[in-house]
Amino acid sequence: MFSKNLLALSSLCFLLITGSACNNDLNKTDGPVKKDTGSGKFKDSDLYDFTQPYLINLPPALDEISGIAYYPKDTSVFAIVDEEAVLFKVPLRNAAGIEEWGFGKANDYEDIVLVDSTFYVLTSDGSVQSLRFHGSKIETAEYEFITGQKKKDNEFESMYVDSGKIITLCKDCAADKKVKTSRFVVDVANNQFHEATPLHNGKVANLIDENKIALKASAAAVHPLNGDLYIVSAVNKAIYIFDSAGNPKEYYDLNPKYYKQPEGIAFTPTGDLIISNEVYLEGNPNLLVLKNKKK
Repeated sequence: MFSKNLLALSSLCFLLITGSACNNDLNKTDGPVKKDTGSGKFKDSDLYDFTQPYLINLPPALDEISGIAYYPKDTSVFAIVDEEAVLFKVPLRNAAGIEEWGFGKANDYEDIVLVDSTFYVLTSDGSVQSLRFHGSKIETAEYEFITGQKKKDNEFESMYVDSGKIITLCKDCAADKKVKTSRFVVDVANNQFHEATPLHNGKVANLIDENKIALKASAAAVHPLNGDLYIVSAVNKAIYIFDSAGNPKEYYDLNPKYYKQPEGIAFTPTGDLIISNEVYLEGNPNLLVLKNKKK
């Protein structure tokens, strides 16, 4: 286990969290992005201004940020990165700096959720690892994805919590064949994975007036106030919204100028939305924060 201060941040008191002005010394370009009013392709929802998120730049250590989990106790985001077994803590206001802890061997880490005081980290083959702080150290346990399917035929990038259940979501699983998007419930008590009701891609295709579609899910999270499931796709540059029964409700194209490589998603308890971007071609990795307009 190791921990170190990466850089000092000034107070991040952005509107959605504190209701006052912001100041962040990491990059002077932080703040609301310029609203795109020209193309007409990119729309806002009743809850979120997808066309004008608040941008927080991150340091190069988080270039491959692949998953985030919101920590309400001190208004922070915990994050992981591809390939490195490192847990980062990113304070969002009154921050002294970003912290990091090593937790094991290098792997293809894709997403993270927090349940009570335990973190769960998803790897691309569908397996899950738990991380739990014990004093200043992290204790781990592994849950191998065993369902009768071959690991090499599956790719996962998304994991979320719904009514206390940990659920993984296929990005590209051979058995789905673009017809469905498989979901699996992670039973940590018995070290098992149970197949859950899949999402039906045909219903999504009908919603967006396409013949076929593969969701290519990069990250997912359940809205804390209405129970809707939000799925973001870096490949499709889109966000899909499903009701609690798995029926698609809404679809929004995301402007690639701002949503360059969206790989993580999380909500605050009041329904503010946070999306993380890996670095893409140039610039910084970042967090895009969208205020819940109806809270």
